[in-house]
Amino acid sequence: MKLHVPKPQTGDYFAYFETYISLVPEGQDLLAAYAEQEADVAAYFRELTEGQAAHRYAEGKWSLKELLGHVSDTERVMSYRLLRVSRGDTTPLPGFDENLFVSGASFDSRPIGELLDEFQAVRRATIALLRGLTAEQLQRAGNVNGGRTTAAALAYIVLGHAKHHMNIVRERYAPGIQG
Repeated sequence: MKLHVPKPQTGDYFAYFETYISLVPEGQDLLAAYAEQEADVAAYFRELTEGQAAHRYAEGKWSLKELLGHVSDTERVMSYRLLRVSRGDTTPLPGFDENLFVSGASFDSRPIGELLDEFQAVRRATIALLRGLTAEQLQRAGNVNGGRTTAAALAYIVLGHAKHHMNIVRERYAPGIQG
């Protein structure tokens, strides 16, 4: 099965999410892109030692374990929003504090393999949700974090958010764990 969804336009999402949506190319099969990204994340994190996974590129920044936990938590939140919006629920959905989520978790005390397994389980659940949506459901809009957001935009946001963080991993973290 393929899922080609037109790229969301301004007005389909709260402006804050532009950073993530802009990272997802137009016209691609979203299901394939989700699966490819899952494989990319798994390939990168599977190779890390526990010491490497605890690396922070600067004082006060998240460790790689915390970053992966954050990506999983954010995907859960966004997928929940995607579910609600796609089902026609227009109840305002509040934002969340990503730093509170990370500090409230204990990602650094968990094995990196366990965190990767969790990411993959969350990702597979998101893919399963997307497979079951119709074009009409993807165009439904709700109120997310104080702004109009379509279900399609949320599908792009999840993908773009993970890509954003993998870009950071490669640019800022990877040099500190090489060799």
